[in-house]
Amino acid sequence: MKSPFTGKEMLLSKEKRTITFRKEDFPVVFHFYKCEASQEQFTTTALDELNINQVYNQYRDKFNIPFPDEIIKIRTQYDISASKMSAILGFGTHSYRQYEAGEMPNTSNARLIQMASDPKKFIEMIQLWDSTDEKSKAKYLKTTQHLIEAQNRNSFNVNLKDYLLGKHLADIYSGYRNPNFEKFAEMVVYFSDTVQPFKTKMNKLLFYADFLMFKQSCFSISGVRYNAINMGPVPHNFHSIFEYLANQDVIDVCYTKFPDGNTGEQFQSRKDRPFNASLFSEYELAVLNKVSTAFKTTSTNDIIELSHLEKGWQKNEQNKSIISYEYAFELSQI
Repeated sequence: MKSPFTGKEMLLSKEKRTITFRKEDFPVVFHFYKCEASQEQFTTTALDELNINQVYNQYRDKFNIPFPDEIIKIRTQYDISASKMSAILGFGTHSYRQYEAGEMPNTSNARLIQMASDPKKFIEMIQLWDSTDEKSKAKYLKTTQHLIEAQNRNSFNVNLKDYLLGKHLADIYSGYRNPNFEKFAEMVVYFSDTVQPFKTKMNKLLFYADFLMFKQSCFSISGVRYNAINMGPVPHNFHSIFEYLANQDVIDVCYTKFPDGNTGEQFQSRKDRPFNASLFSEYELAVLNKVSTAFKTTSTNDIIELSHLEKGWQKNEQNKSIISYEYAFELSQI
């Protein structure tokens, strides 16, 4: 961004500040451009969103308010329009659509949305819906009942995926996303196709993708937690996840015997299992591409060393603890 005073490019600056929202104070890493000549500070629309998203995320986390992607998911599982969902929950005509777009629900509306995520409770809400459109009520009741039956049939797979990624609420350790096994699996497919990395390198590619996305938007891609171990950041339960994906023919794993006696596991894509780009936004796809391009020719040992330069790893490696996504703002190697 160029200074309106000097016409010269301004450097992006960051500093810790406190922002008040709904009478609550929240610490943020405030991003801005600064003109060295005038000392004036400027922001762009993108930086304004990055700054305020830090506040909104903390507020949602503190008061257990669903995130926009969660709100969308609750409605779409019932195949109901946003206006109808608003009516069933007793909101204003367009409230649900506005919540999906990022507007912050009040705490009472947030509780109703959370209740609606349970199909059994949602059936009760439909039955209490004061509507003369009995045909629509019958349709939604039937759809919700079918959903309950499908969940019962697929409970093993659902519970297994919860075990693999962890069943936790969105917070700073998940990049303010609920864990999304499907998206994480597709990230593995993407890097298997574009990079063909060994397992250790794959872990770093996934880490950089999720943390870079958070750095630019305040949201991770997959909602996965990453632990700091001696070889660098790794996804929680990564051994079991990769084994599951290979057993399900999502990817191929080729084994290579090295001269030192160790065996390497190299990930490769399958021709009969292409990458599903439809699960990702253009922004997320751009981040995946950036990480792939940046590290495509980087050796496994080199990317380990690069990850060791990241503050998030350095501050957590000793206790092998979970790396907070707040360290994304301090990424230095991409």
